[in-house]
Amino acid sequence: MNQNNALANRFRGYYPVIIDVETGGFNADTDGLLEIAAVPLTLLANGELAPLPALHAHIYPFEGAVLNPEALKFTGIDPFNPLRNAQPEKEALRVMFNELKKNQRDEDCKRCILVGHNAHFDLQFLKAAIDRNNLKNCNPFHPFSVFDTVSLAGLAFGQTVLAKACASAGIDFNNDEAHSALYDAQKTAELFCLIVNRWQALGGFDNNLSNDQVGS
Repeated sequence: MNQNNALANRFRGYYPVIIDVETGGFNADTDGLLEIAAVPLTLLANGELAPLPALHAHIYPFEGAVLNPEALKFTGIDPFNPLRNAQPEKEALRVMFNELKKNQRDEDCKRCILVGHNAHFDLQFLKAAIDRNNLKNCNPFHPFSVFDTVSLAGLAFGQTVLAKACASAGIDFNNDEAHSALYDAQKTAELFCLIVNRWQALGGFDNNLSNDQVGS
C-alpha cells in the first residue's frame, strides 16, 4: 500500500462506499432487491472527504422473489414497470462491483467497506444477492464490517432518522424524493462526509500518521 495515499491511511486500508438499497420487504433471503445505489468517496486536496458521482441501477426481482405490497407502497416502486429499465441482479451488480474496484485500486485500498444508514440491512441484501448470483469472487466489500451513519449521527447530532439527522447537520433533505436508493445514498454520503470532516477539523484524526504509527 502506498503510505502517501491519505485515503488509504484514513480508514486502515478500507475504501468507504455508501450503499443504499430498496427492497420488496425485510427478509434478505426471500424478498426482492429492487434498486441499489453506490456513492464512492475521495479525499480532496484540502484533506476533506467528498462524494464522487453515484452508481445506480434499477433491478428486476429475481425469480420467486417475495414482493410485500406494504413495502412497495412505502417505496412507491412498481417492480414490473418497463420505464424503470430494470436489469437482472447479476448484470447490475457485476458492473457496479467492477467500477468500485477501480476506485478502490486508484486509492491503493485493500477492500471496500460499506457505509449505510442502518448499514447491516443494506449489507444483508447485498450479500444475499451475491450468493444468489455466484458473485463472491467479484464482491469488493468486507463481509461484515460497516460504518453506520445511524450511530454516527446519533453521536454527532442526537438524531438517528436520516431526514432528521440531515436537518440537524444543515443538509437539505426532500421527503418527496426519499426512499429512492439514489437519493438516500447521496444524502447518506453527504452526512457521512460532514461528520468525518468535522471530526478531523476538531483534531480527531491526523492524516499524516500511517497505519503503522497508529497501530493495527
